[in-house]
Amino acid sequence: MDRNKILSYVDHTLLDRAATEADIKAICDDGVRFGTASVCIPPSYVGFASKYLAGKVAVCTVVGFPNGYSTTAAKCAETAEAVANGADEIDMVINIGWLKDGKYDELLSEINAVKQACDGKLLKVIIETCVLSDEEKIKMCEIVSRSEADFIKTSTGFAGGGATFEDIELFAKHVSGDTKIKAAGGISSFEDAEKFIALGAHRLGTSRLVKIMKQ
Repeated sequence: MDRNKILSYVDHTLLDRAATEADIKAICDDGVRFGTASVCIPPSYVGFASKYLAGKVAVCTVVGFPNGYSTTAAKCAETAEAVANGADEIDMVINIGWLKDGKYDELLSEINAVKQACDGKLLKVIIETCVLSDEEKIKMCEIVSRSEADFIKTSTGFAGGGATFEDIELFAKHVSGDTKIKAAGGISSFEDAEKFIALGAHRLGTSRLVKIMKQ
């Protein structure tokens, strides 16, 4: 696959705790230059990035990040504020404890509440695969597929593990309907990116592919 085509799948990501406005401006410039699907940035910079980009690249941000254990009300408030500030896409982290407790109805309700707060914008649901069993991953495929969310996403990149080929294969077998797949965390080469796409990923969360292009 052509590298430019692969880059069109990329949510070009900068979620470093020490990210500055200059860093955000640079990642926005890179997103425009390389034609990425979006730039994924901290919520506090959404307003700046939205005005700076003026629609040239979608602005994605994160909610309940990275641990997922904030309340549903807090996640919805974060989402509504991000959308009001110009976010085009929201990546939310599930309450992993709820999953392990078997609180499946609560998980579904929270995802749908956040989707409602998205006001029509895309919602990706991060399930943090590196701390889940295969059975839990399959259950989340079912829940996200039943929900109003648009994507299921592997990882935050902050929990010690990222996307694996095996997880994307598992997702592809168990999602249904219009649910799409995002692989994120640890994607470090165009070869790996192409394989993730071939296995069923519709988006890739990474910063490394743009760095390779710039080198």
